[in-house]
Amino acid sequence: MSSPNPFYPKNPIQFSAQEVLNPAFIERPASELFKLISPLYSADEDQWLGNLLPLAEPRVNEGVSEREAISEQTKSLVEHVRNNDKAVKMVDSLLLEYSLDTQEGILLMSLAEALIRVPDNATADALIRDKMSVADWKKHLKDDNGFIVNASTWGLMMTGRVVSVDSSMTAAGFLDRMTKKMGEPVIRSAMQRAMKIMGHQFVLGETIEEANRNSQPYRNKGYTYSFDMLGEAAVTHKDAEKYFSDYLHAIRSAAHVKVKEGMPKPSVSIKLSALHPRYEATQIDQVLGLLRQRCILLIEAAREVDVDISIDAEEADRLEVSLKLFESLYRDIMTQDWDGLGIVVQGYSKRALAVLAWLASLAKEVGDRIPVRLVKGAYWDYEIKLAQQKGITGYPVWTRKEGTDVAYLACARFLLTEQIRGVLWPQFATHNAHTLSSVMTMSPHRDFEFQRLHGMGDALYDHILQAYNIPVRIYAPVGAHKDLLPYLVRRLLENGANSSFVHQLLDKSHPVEQLTVHPYDKLTEHDTLHNPRIPMPLEIYEDRQASFGPNIFVESQWQPFKAQIETHLKHTWSANSIVNGEQISKETSPGLATHKVVAPWNHDVSVGEVVYADADIAKRAIETALAGQSQWQQVTVTERAAILKRIADLYEQNFAQLVAMCHKEAGKTLQDSIDEVREAVDFCRYYAEEAKRLSQQSNTFLDLAGNKITQKRLARGTFVCISPWNFPLAIYTGQIVGALAAGNTVVAKPAEQTSLIAYFAAQLMYQAGVPESVLQLLIGAGEVGAALTSSPVIDGVVFTGSTQTAQMINKSLYSDERLSMARSEQNTAQELPILIAETGGQNAMIVDSTALPEQVVKDAVLSAFGSAGQRCSACRVLCLQEDIADSVIELLKGNMAELVVGNPSVVSTDVGPVIDKDAQKGLRAHIEAMRKDGRARIIAQTPIGSESANHLSHSTFVLPTAIEVDSIDVIGGEHFGPILHVLRYKAGKLDELIDEINATGYGLTLGIHSRIETVANHIERRTKVGNTYINRNQIGAVVGEQPFGGCGLSGTGPKAGGPRYVARLTKWQTV
Repeated sequence: MSSPNPFYPKNPIQFSAQEVLNPAFIERPASELFKLISPLYSADEDQWLGNLLPLAEPRVNEGVSEREAISEQTKSLVEHVRNNDKAVKMVDSLLLEYSLDTQEGILLMSLAEALIRVPDNATADALIRDKMSVADWKKHLKDDNGFIVNASTWGLMMTGRVVSVDSSMTAAGFLDRMTKKMGEPVIRSAMQRAMKIMGHQFVLGETIEEANRNSQPYRNKGYTYSFDMLGEAAVTHKDAEKYFSDYLHAIRSAAHVKVKEGMPKPSVSIKLSALHPRYEATQIDQVLGLLRQRCILLIEAAREVDVDISIDAEEADRLEVSLKLFESLYRDIMTQDWDGLGIVVQGYSKRALAVLAWLASLAKEVGDRIPVRLVKGAYWDYEIKLAQQKGITGYPVWTRKEGTDVAYLACARFLLTEQIRGVLWPQFATHNAHTLSSVMTMSPHRDFEFQRLHGMGDALYDHILQAYNIPVRIYAPVGAHKDLLPYLVRRLLENGANSSFVHQLLDKSHPVEQLTVHPYDKLTEHDTLHNPRIPMPLEIYEDRQASFGPNIFVESQWQPFKAQIETHLKHTWSANSIVNGEQISKETSPGLATHKVVAPWNHDVSVGEVVYADADIAKRAIETALAGQSQWQQVTVTERAAILKRIADLYEQNFAQLVAMCHKEAGKTLQDSIDEVREAVDFCRYYAEEAKRLSQQSNTFLDLAGNKITQKRLARGTFVCISPWNFPLAIYTGQIVGALAAGNTVVAKPAEQTSLIAYFAAQLMYQAGVPESVLQLLIGAGEVGAALTSSPVIDGVVFTGSTQTAQMINKSLYSDERLSMARSEQNTAQELPILIAETGGQNAMIVDSTALPEQVVKDAVLSAFGSAGQRCSACRVLCLQEDIADSVIELLKGNMAELVVGNPSVVSTDVGPVIDKDAQKGLRAHIEAMRKDGRARIIAQTPIGSESANHLSHSTFVLPTAIEVDSIDVIGGEHFGPILHVLRYKAGKLDELIDEINATGYGLTLGIHSRIETVANHIERRTKVGNTYINRNQIGAVVGEQPFGGCGLSGTGPKAGGPRYVARLTKWQTV
């Protein structure tokens, strides 16, 4: 059995959910209750949700059944809404027709999301053509639809033009009349008008002043407001300053928004990610520095004009840092004796109840009431995918919708207890009539409010206001319509699918009885509380366990992981070659050279020392490997696979040490080091399964004499594996275990710069059961590699490194001497050795004007500067359509300024050093050459951190640099480091750009950012590359999911981590 995540809390559930109902629980110190939050991050769903069930279970109070009362009230609310002719608003009907369960709904959203920002008509028309031509819009055009549905459909169809329509005209008649009057420009203007209609429905006003005017009718009914300034996370400080100004203006203007007497005062909702581009747990100093300062200024302004502030909830990884910031703000003298600082808690979070209990304890300690908005949660899809991607042990959210509903009611039960009155001010945000009825039924008092979204649920909440006299606050977006889409997409993901309550409430064909079922009953009907159709993150592969990753944004995992890393960082290591189990040291071979190893980020930090082998030792290693073939080939495939899996387990058990070694010897940052270990683990488990799969294959045929011949895949013999320093564990391991899986013996020659990591990994391989005669380790420089690849008796070379070295190996393997030997009569069965090589790339990212600029910049910066640009797949050339180039370059400059360059062992560092002085010298020379070249301009350069600046002369840092060039020719080959070249191109000359990229001769990775599928497909078909990434970064290929490798000057042979890799290391042999 594979080892579990050693950094996962041993006892994540440290209290019983029912304890929160005891008033003594929140009398405990806030600092004590805070410690209960983090361990619940990905707690076992069945165990913790089962713990919450008693809080949500309907009770019987004085003979009155909550279940029956809630059901009756829900039925009454649903019938009231459905009987209201005005209940289904324009956009409600649009969402009903184009739900996200339909292809057309998805296409409509993707079209609207991109079209609103495309500056040039040609690209806009191409986008429309792309989206409109693949869906059946006609089926949505019905005579009983509301006007906005048909108007949108007409605008969306390629066969119509939105014009004045006679009220007697049928939909079919309109289509017949307009069939021949079509064209993208017409649809473009129709779509833009449709977007304005959507905007008016979902956005209260483009300015806070307009919002004040537009909200008057609702305030007359008794509603109060929370204003949300539209806009997503800041990418630059300039963005953050703009959002800060918007919030400040909104706060001051909200003071003039008058509500009915007795209603809660208006508030402004703020997103912390909008106020600082580095709002994340790893940048805690910046969060508690500049971001906190900005929040204090907003609080000061809000107190001055008597407007509340509510801090919005965002992604799960930001929860704990947001709570630390909230506590710091709440305890500040600026908020003393003020009950206007509120916070949002997400019910789908496993940490929600613990957060609420902590907030109550905090409020009791300080004495000021805290407004708490309880929402269901808007990032569910993202959280599920991210947990799978990061290898988290469990999910941070519930995997069933009814699980979220039950957890929400459990939290509500706590918030409605007598002990919470005057401590927290509960704000229940929901459009679910059953949840509304549950809250009203469960509560013995009316000291709370409901909240709804602007543009949704008018009929339901108008009735609540009138019939129950409970305060209702409208959460209302304010801002430009172009900023609407990210907000709208989240709302649609919540409410736009057929399964959502909002959808079913408005759909009269959906039985009322189904809407009155209590979520407790729905949940407990299942065999398990978790959803078995959503595999756990470590079980997403059917045949193997995925590698785990500690989550560095969650304290309960980060702190034990950090402590272990820091212990190992104090160590130094030594390494030497190993031949047939013998350590080739200075003692055994006095003539060998010893080399000191220092940290690339500070040469005063000793990492250890290594002893280099020589050509004679290389020869001995090959002889040993040849002799070990028979022993290894007698080991069954099942046992070989088991050994590979044990290597993976040992890597995971030594996770912290491997990360520390990646920090010190390779200069890798924390997340890069985690990903390095995970990739190595994935290689072991994937190739183990590949070995078993391939062993089942056979070829059967008749020879010329009619005899039946059967062939099986067997080992080729002995392979030399030469691995690079940029992935000192992952590629090194992948090469070795791939060859071992196929039954070959291996002579491994890692890059001399990262010999210590290779040596430690080899020790773990032996410990896992790899025989000493099967794996030989040679530590040394180029002469050792040359001696190995020139050997006439090896059966192949697996190489990752420079194109020039790969070409030299190729010549050596297929020299005239070796070719003549293979052809000689005495060696008729002798096969030529094989070469698998993965080399460099002049990797481009092509961006058209439909792309989202913020996403482009984030992806380009990570692809170009992650791992200090020392990835074969790194983005080297960012190609921007000229219509958007200026704006994207401005964002790029601002985002680069936010990068932290420095010591890679510090969690806040984004970019570490390059590997050595030679690499540094070459990269700096290129930057200087570009500075002097009239065809190039330096447009941005990130400064180094102050601490690392003290060691600049004793380190190998290269500042992340962006250079605009006139053409790809100016660049002159691959520059393996943190340098990004930026190139403008005309929309009409896309094919010429592709020709330029192909002409470099490289073909490794390509990034495409476009919302036009036909354009993305065209680029992918025409470019000659191994891996294409669309609308994401272009690094980090996942083993088994995205096999990695190139063509042309970028390599030869099958892709690593793919189904042909191990197969290539075998040969068909008659059995």
